[in-house]
Amino acid sequence: MIQAFPTSPARLPTEFPARRLASESGSGLLPLDSRLHKHGDYQRVYKASRKQFSSSMSWFLASRTESGAIAPRPGPRVGLTVGKVLGKAHERNLIKRRLREVVRHAIQDLPDGVDLILHPKRMVMTMEFAKLEAEVLRIFRQAAGQIRQARMRPPGQVRPIA
Repeated sequence: MIQAFPTSPARLPTEFPARRLASESGSGLLPLDSRLHKHGDYQRVYKASRKQFSSSMSWFLASRTESGAIAPRPGPRVGLTVGKVLGKAHERNLIKRRLREVVRHAIQDLPDGVDLILHPKRMVMTMEFAKLEAEVLRIFRQAAGQIRQARMRPPGQVRPIA
């Protein structure tokens, strides 16, 4: 008779391996707690900021300390939105993979307590990786400068429109 499951104690797992974060596994992925996941987080960032532009993407920036959001950790979080207008699923996935890799290398340039959303254009798919990396670094540094200025402003002072 053939058994469906092995009954030998040596073949049964005693415990399941603990799920590790992507950053701990050494797989080179963007850490899960460095990403925006919830719809409410995206909406809060859209409400708290205005759209800003670069040559290959638009972006939104919000400080979690000013908007009163609660995050799993104080570090920066980045969200990507790639709409259907940018192409078929495999093209959108390529854009997201490229951006995630660039963000993974550059996220240390963002200050803690910041949420940033990137809206890439279709040209990101064919752009040289070095140029894409330079563009994202420039956006991150510009965002860090804006947050620094906002934190130095006295409370109650309205942000100037640039």
